[in-house]
Amino acid sequence: DVKPVQTPGSQSVVAGQTVSIRCQTSSSVEYEAKKWLHWYLQKPGEAPKLLIYLATGRQSGVPDRFSGRASSVTDYTLTISGVLAEDSGFSCLGFSCVHSGFKTKLLKKCTKSLSH
Repeated sequence: DVKPVQTPGSQSVVAGQTVSIRCQTSSSVEYEAKKWLHWYLQKPGEAPKLLIYLATGRQSGVPDRFSGRASSVTDYTLTISGVLAEDSGFSCLGFSCVHSGFKTKLLKKCTKSLSH
């Protein structure tokens, strides 16, 4: 199983600030030249919303202040440029794997990442 480490665990920011959330995985999530790691934002009482898919692809309708970067096959970063109050919530990591037929699996525990 892939074990992720997301840092920082939580942070408080002010509107307009640029925020980066890093995830390092215990093993590669790359397969056939694609990195099967996805970023979600979950607000309390709501279902997780997909922000970034395949490490760097922005989901349709997601503001361009959200971006994803892959430094290696085990090192990923979500950046929010000019954070807004509405961005508060829990960031979630999801990943797809060959053995699950590429169905996305959300990690059970989401890390509280942004608050105002």
